[in-house]
Amino acid sequence: MTEIHWGDLSAELFLRDYWQKKPLLIRNAFPDFEPCISADELAGLACEDDVESRLIEADPATGDWSLEHGPFDETRFASLGQKPWTLLVQAVDHWVPDVAPLMQAFNFIPQWRRDDLMISYASNGGGVGPHYDNYDVFLLQAEGVRRWEFGGLYGEDSPRRENTPVMILPEWQAENSVELHPGDMLYIPPRVGHNGIGVGDGCMTWSVGFRAPAHSEILQGLTSSLCDGLSSDLRYEDPDLTVPSHPGEIDNRAIERVQQILQQHLNDPQQLLNWFGRSMTEPKYPDLAGNDEPYSHEELQEALEQDAQVCANEGSRFAFHTHGDQRLTLFADGCSFDLYAPAAIEFARQLCAKTALNVPAEDESVTLILALLNQGALYLDMQ
Repeated sequence: MTEIHWGDLSAELFLRDYWQKKPLLIRNAFPDFEPCISADELAGLACEDDVESRLIEADPATGDWSLEHGPFDETRFASLGQKPWTLLVQAVDHWVPDVAPLMQAFNFIPQWRRDDLMISYASNGGGVGPHYDNYDVFLLQAEGVRRWEFGGLYGEDSPRRENTPVMILPEWQAENSVELHPGDMLYIPPRVGHNGIGVGDGCMTWSVGFRAPAHSEILQGLTSSLCDGLSSDLRYEDPDLTVPSHPGEIDNRAIERVQQILQQHLNDPQQLLNWFGRSMTEPKYPDLAGNDEPYSHEELQEALEQDAQVCANEGSRFAFHTHGDQRLTLFADGCSFDLYAPAAIEFARQLCAKTALNVPAEDESVTLILALLNQGALYLDMQ
């Protein structure tokens, strides 16, 4: 596995002193870094129908910005003029298995917090303008040079430039400026303003972003999930009602009854776990999940007897929760599986770590693998 070279720091010290607190520049974080995807291959990905990509151009003379969404025709890149431009391709880790060692270097943060690897390629002066994100991001320079300006906290109330297709902070004054060379990495916490500018042509930056659901998303998702299982017969009740002092008043006792209803449903740790685990492992692109040709139990057994390798889908998300020593709940692409057999539990742990998978022969493991294959979270490599 690829490892981050922290210098005088460590993963533990980084989490204690920098994570979600302040930016950090790590020089030579990945010594002798060699990207496993070229600029031409990145452009090829942007031409694929299922790949999310954007092309941003800036006009220094007018200050105007333009935004195009992929997929692109191959001729589009040949027609780019002298204006600074940037190509952004999302979820490259979903499509290029060779980036897995790089992603595992960030295992000091729970994998279910990870979103994806975005790669940007910029011409001289290219960028997306000064902006902020509501999530943590590590910016690794893969090729060329990019100058990063950063500093200051921003939010939804911060002024934004009007009539632009991308979010631009108009009142931007950088507090710091650094140039990143191949192997250098910059960590930016949520809401810290930053602006990356390509220095010369051939600038490629890898951005590892992390998921951070908004409180509103958590409340909406949880309550929606809870409501799906509630009977319409469950109603507000007041058998202790007394004659009110005024017929139009909502008294304190009524509010207490409503609070009891909320506590009854929201204070269940098991329901919260089930929803949160499924929610945080939902695929980034649900429409691409699933197996068009489900395996039967017999077909799986035959494939395993022929030494087929069981592999995790690069676009799938996994997490688990342990319940003492006897049970583990595996969450995979928005589904959950309760496991009791030690071999199945160990397989689930390997799967969540995205390490090499040793397939147990006992029934619970085979049943789990079959379900994950037909769900599309796993696939068989027949070599």
